Amino acid sequence: MAEKAQMESLENTAVAHDVQAEGAQMPADFAAPMEERDADETAIEPAASGLGEPVADAFEPPVAMKPEELTAHILEAGAAIEDTIVATRRYFHAHPELSTKELSTSNSICARLTRMGIPYERVAKTGVIATIKGTAPDAYDDQGNPRRRIALRADIDALPVTEETGLPYESKNTGVMHACGHDCHIAMMLGAVRILNDMREQLHGEVRIIFQPAEEISIGSRMMIRAGALEGVDGLFGMHIWSDVDAGEISCAPGQRMANTDWFRIDVQGISAHGSMPHKGVDAIVVAAELVNVIQTLVSRDISPFEPLVVTVGEIHGGEARNIMAGSAYLTGTVRTWSEKSRRMVPEHLEHLIKRTAKAFGAKAKLTYEEGNAGLSNDKASAARAERAVVKLFGEEALSDYEGTLAGEDFAEYLKIVPGVFAFVGCRNPKVGAVHPQHSCFYRVDESVLVRGAELAAQYAVDFLAE
Repeated sequence: MAEKAQMESLENTAVAHDVQAEGAQMPADFAAPMEERDADETAIEPAASGLGEPVADAFEPPVAMKPEELTAHILEAGAAIEDTIVATRRYFHAHPELSTKELSTSNSICARLTRMGIPYERVAKTGVIATIKGTAPDAYDDQGNPRRRIALRADIDALPVTEETGLPYESKNTGVMHACGHDCHIAMMLGAVRILNDMREQLHGEVRIIFQPAEEISIGSRMMIRAGALEGVDGLFGMHIWSDVDAGEISCAPGQRMANTDWFRIDVQGISAHGSMPHKGVDAIVVAAELVNVIQTLVSRDISPFEPLVVTVGEIHGGEARNIMAGSAYLTGTVRTWSEKSRRMVPEHLEHLIKRTAKAFGAKAKLTYEEGNAGLSNDKASAARAERAVVKLFGEEALSDYEGTLAGEDFAEYLKIVPGVFAFVGCRNPKVGAVHPQHSCFYRVDESVLVRGAELAAQYAVDFLAE
């Protein structure tokens, strides 16, 4: 299978980065309190006191708290580390790394876990699995098995995008940017870890935290699954900072929330010739350009208008010199479908279109089609639990009626094995310039929502383990 070969190749080529390279060093003021930082907020390495050593005794939880007291504690604990969650996000935003190459990122995550005294295991080269063991009387049985085990997941990789936000903490790694918010996911999850670690007496079981690499290339979740991330897990929680949902709102509805994600490449073979003599060759670039338009008829004419479908060409390459008519070219892109029926129809229809079009020009075209992730569907009971957690923390008005998206997420691979929920944490706010979509070079978030993500993950874990 092409997909399997690609996955194995990418995993095998993940190399260890030099952690002393520019942008990877941990600044000397790593342990400095937030309030000691420069007023211009350009400092980006978070204080250890926020996501490491206890901040204060004021919110140390007593034993056997009532449900409403637990929620109040989570909100209080979140408020105490909100500044550090933001600073943590800015640090990771400034130091992004591409899929399978997130070594400095995972090193920094592990350093923070160590400061909190949380045991962890490094897997899949750049993945991290941490464990928080509850100390409630019924958390473990006589054999040492947890009463229940909940897994919380955050992805950690960035994108090959050149940042143009102009922010003081913009990417220091040219051509790489956290343009999908995974820096936020790391920060929110570390915040949740800090909250949960300080309330172990309230945990009736075990919390597993999965820091996952390579989500952007659709292989990270399967890498972590093979590494044992889901062994013994009873439930899952994941979240994504999301630009289509208003800041302050959270969507965690049941059912399908994201699309099937597949990939394609089209290789065009023409006949090269002198640029002044096009009649003596077959221009592969002209054929490729025609294919960009033709394959859109897959959406407008081949598949039912009642079936959501997106076909996007993301790359087109051809030619070697300005006076030579290209003899070859290729395109790559992605297909997003909502139903399994449409997903199965697309490859055959796409191949038919490209071969007939190429033939009309006297060229040849080859389609390589790879299945990515299945559509993401939230388990009904898990979604209901997440919605109750949102209401407990932030009130009914915080629930969003977001309809879902044709974007894809490899969290779907976890949900094939263990029931769970994936929440969209809204970050859209024109007042702070947070208006651009995921993957934009101008992408920004409303950082005031990050603490909400941390609090929601903590509340969900507490509630799940208490059932």
